[in-house]
Amino acid sequence: MSDTLTNSKKFRLAVLISGSGTTMVNLQKEILKGNVPAEIVVVVSSRSGVLGLERAKELGLKTEILGRKRFRNDSGFDNDAYSNALKDLLLPYKPDLAVMAGFMTKLGSGFVDVISTVNVHPALLPSFGGEGFYGHHVHEAVLKSGVKLSGATVHFADCAYDRGPIIMQKSVPVLEWDTPDLLADRVQEVEREIYPRAIALIAKGLVKIDGEKTVILKNSEEKL
Repeated sequence: MSDTLTNSKKFRLAVLISGSGTTMVNLQKEILKGNVPAEIVVVVSSRSGVLGLERAKELGLKTEILGRKRFRNDSGFDNDAYSNALKDLLLPYKPDLAVMAGFMTKLGSGFVDVISTVNVHPALLPSFGGEGFYGHHVHEAVLKSGVKLSGATVHFADCAYDRGPIIMQKSVPVLEWDTPDLLADRVQEVEREIYPRAIALIAKGLVKIDGEKTVILKNSEEKL
């Protein structure tokens, strides 16, 4: 991963999905509105037959499938082999950034060290992250803990779950009457807001990685 991601008139995105593709659809809408100076060059799903693939095709986007089944052996799932195969699948598309959009497979160093990758997590990292913290499991843990704030985090991905330099966060209140569904709706609303915004900053060359942190390089036209 380079320390600074440079600007490009046609910043190329590879979007990784595993399910309904709502994050991918939202990103494409923001691209078409002119809010994200980039293009989605391919959508890759880890599962066949998911709604996200249908939605990508309806949007006129190129799709690929890299299933997990053939990477299973007697020892379990071969994460390194899958990550390398995904890298080999994507490199011909020359992506500037891989966007995890509900992608449920942890990526190994063979991928993230070659292709800069971002993820959005439905909590304020580093809290409520790591293996097993996905979907409603996150919101259930937040409610059980009694914290008063949750939210969403956009971060660069490395080879561990929910780790890597944080790019952007936004909080939401945790209310006394919340259920996991109610909290999820509120968190997803801010996810839809900050994920495209963070990707736009990267596409404009305004995100610099400084060790374990990121620095947002503001310009006169940028509103954070």
